[in-house]
Amino acid sequence: MAKIISLVNQKGGVGKTTTSINLAAALGKENKKTLLIDLDSQGNASNGLGLNSNDFENDIYDVITGACNIKSAIIKTKFKNLSIIPSTINLAGMDVEFIKKMLEDNSFRQNEQLKNALSEIKDNYDYIIIDCQPSLGLSTMNALVASDSVIIPVQCEYYALEGITALLNSIILVQSNMNPNLRIEGVLLTMLDGRTNIGLEVIEEVRKYFKSKVFNTIIPRLVRLVEAPSHGKPISDYDPTSRATLAYENLAKEVISRNGD
Repeated sequence: MAKIISLVNQKGGVGKTTTSINLAAALGKENKKTLLIDLDSQGNASNGLGLNSNDFENDIYDVITGACNIKSAIIKTKFKNLSIIPSTINLAGMDVEFIKKMLEDNSFRQNEQLKNALSEIKDNYDYIIIDCQPSLGLSTMNALVASDSVIIPVQCEYYALEGITALLNSIILVQSNMNPNLRIEGVLLTMLDGRTNIGLEVIEEVRKYFKSKVFNTIIPRLVRLVEAPSHGKPISDYDPTSRATLAYENLAKEVISRNGD
């Protein structure tokens, strides 16, 4: 049965989608059958693996709203052991669609639709990675309810912990009311520029705050890592010798180790 992990931070620009793509690809290279779910209406994770909206008929919006079966939305990528459920701008209309359904049906559970859909395919994968949009809206709540754990990317820059309290409160809310088994998988330090003092100060601050929850792996800020999505490839395929490739390989091994696989 798959371990479902959401990448969550309502603050944008923290390396969430980059990590979702590259962690999923790295898990695949570790012989773990992996499904990446693009749960951001911008569709960046889909584009980052070389897809565009002309390549598929169904997306995650169709799955969550019940317009299609989840299996019909899964696309096998050209990367080892990696499939994806893509996203499009249609996902931006999910809130309106759910309000309509709640008015029509009092029993409709707006935060459980992704969980229900994933129950059909959980046995087919080792890991399901969910790339959430930078907000704490309905789609992110669906991800938290469906997940076993969350990874919180935190950039090694000034105001790194801004908004983290609100995110932790949302996780506690979900644990208390909808998903008591949800836990924090780990906090991932991203976008480290080792030439600056602020990066090292943030590392110390985050480790002081989250203690053992912080991954040992730190993702560096590199031009090649930024370039990779424009070529539709994870960093491991775009530049196998990059320091970022090694970092995500190490992150995947940490995740696997933490889950006893």
